Amino acid sequence: MTSQQWHEFVMAGTLTGKLAVTRADGRPHVTPIWFVLDGDDIMLNTGAGTVKGKALRRDPRVCLSVDDQKPPFSFVVIDGVAELSEDVGELRRWATAIGGRYMGADRAEEFGARNAVPGELLVRIRPSRVIAQAEISGSAR
Repeated sequence: MTSQQWHEFVMAGTLTGKLAVTRADGRPHVTPIWFVLDGDDIMLNTGAGTVKGKALRRDPRVCLSVDDQKPPFSFVVIDGVAELSEDVGELRRWATAIGGRYMGADRAEEFGARNAVPGELLVRIRPSRVIAQAEISGSAR
């Protein structure tokens, strides 16, 4: 996929991502996430006290996978580095955008307000490598 194609793919509908981080003892931790793009960057939010939040503070390296589980099966895998912010204004902006994507425009503000509070983190993942494959099983039937 080209850059434009993988952007369109990961933002199609309500595909979720699976974010991998590293726990303190070195074990991997994968969790589903809601996200939006800001250019090439992936934007999400999470609680500072969650496994994901603690792991990102300790080691900002991540891997994100987004896939379509219907034939002909496409996927994008992104290696990157996470930058964390506790800026409530920015958190509200992005949490509202994420809420709009996954919950609909009528609930976007509700989601933004719920998640733009102390104890939440805004996560910006800057990609260092993108692997994107479309229609890996051939054309859909």
